Amino acid sequence: MARIKSSDTKPELIVRKYLYSRGYRYRKNVKRLPGSPDIVLKKYGIVIFIHGCFWHGHDTHFHMPKSNVEFWEQKIRRNIQRDEENREQLKRMGWNVLTVWECQLKPATKKQTLLEIEYFINHSFLSRKRPKNPVPYSIDSAQSSVAADSIADYNLENKQ
Repeated sequence: MARIKSSDTKPELIVRKYLYSRGYRYRKNVKRLPGSPDIVLKKYGIVIFIHGCFWHGHDTHFHMPKSNVEFWEQKIRRNIQRDEENREQLKRMGWNVLTVWECQLKPATKKQTLLEIEYFINHSFLSRKRPKNPVPYSIDSAQSSVAADSIADYNLENKQ
């Protein structure tokens, strides 16, 4: 387990390279935030975790090892619990949290996943910038603010 990388993994590099090519600037592995998120987009108020399916117990792609089952069950259960705690703490701090699974970055689904990440970033940014109490826009026809001359001024028959 000592040889397992915790940062700069292939899935992280795929997401970071895509975001950078699309003009998004970020910080990576910010230690002062709960869970040390893999990618932090401060301008957009978003943190992104990129989880490995095995280490974080992804339901659809997790396979329990045959040996030392009790150890692995406890370890994966604790990882899942810690992930949820970090996620909730970040949300309370005002961050939007996105989790990307390793299996979502396989060649068959990678393009769709990257587009969804970009959509999430843009949607979150726009919803943060939206006014809290928008003022409805309406025009009162009696007090129209259109700057125009009356139609009588342009009547050619009256000017001749």
